[in-house]
This record gives sequence, C-alpha cells and structure tokens, in this order.
Amino acid sequence: MSVPQQSLDKAGIWVTTLCALHCLLLPVILPMLSVIGLGFIGATILERTILGASLLVGAIALSQGVRRHHQVYPVGLLIAGGTLYWFKDALGASMEPWLILVGAALIVIAHWVNLRLSASRCRLAPVLVAKVNKVSDATNSSSVNRAA
Repeated sequence: MSVPQQSLDKAGIWVTTLCALHCLLLPVILPMLSVIGLGFIGATILERTILGASLLVGAIALSQGVRRHHQVYPVGLLIAGGTLYWFKDALGASMEPWLILVGAALIVIAHWVNLRLSASRCRLAPVLVAKVNKVSDATNSSSVNRAA
C-alpha cells in the first residue's frame, strides 16, 4: 500500500518544522536536558538523522508530485533548503539560526508548492481531457470529410 503524496507532503512540513524548532531551541534547553539525562538530544547524529528523514520524505513526496504535475522546481527548493540546513554551521554560530530558518522555509515551501501544483493538476485534469477529446474528435471528423 502506498502512502498518498499529499500525506507525505504534510508529514514533510511537520518533520521539517519540528526539526527547525529542535535546532533553534536546543541551545536554550540543552543545559536542562543534560541534568535529566537527555543530553543525547543535542547530538549531531540525531540532528542529521532527523534532517535526513525530512529530506527522504521530501524526496518521495516531490517525486510523486513531479510525476503528477511535471514541474521540477519544487525539487530544487528541497535541495537548496536541505543544503542550507545541512551546512548550517558553515558561516559561523551567528549565522546558524538564519540558515536554519531559511533552509527549513525552503523545504516547507517546496512541500507547499508541490501540494498546490498537485491539487491544481487534479482539478484541471477533467478539463484537459475534455479539450484533448474535442480536438481529437475535430481532427477525426475533418479527415473523414476529406476522404468522402
């Protein structure tokens, strides 16, 4: 049983938002977590795992969306956001929160755009099919008239 693309996009938005909140609030709550034995929450491996899960969900959802709406720019937004997020500490500690926010925002926007494109494609599908059938019928009738 496959998971619907819309559900994956919504899950991707939630996972990315939770990941961003984790990264942004961690410096504030880490001292308290260490006292109660939850210091592992601040480990880099956990951050990379959560981000990796977010990007995996995004890749699956966006690939399903691309098959439906044939627009690849949401994938570019996902890659850009994931890259910023992955290398959030590259520009120093003062820029890290901004890179987290921009990276997470790009990933969320990628999912949102994917949802909108997929929804508009579903609404337009019957209209497009009717137009194609109308053009096909007109072409067939004109070729029949020429043959007579």
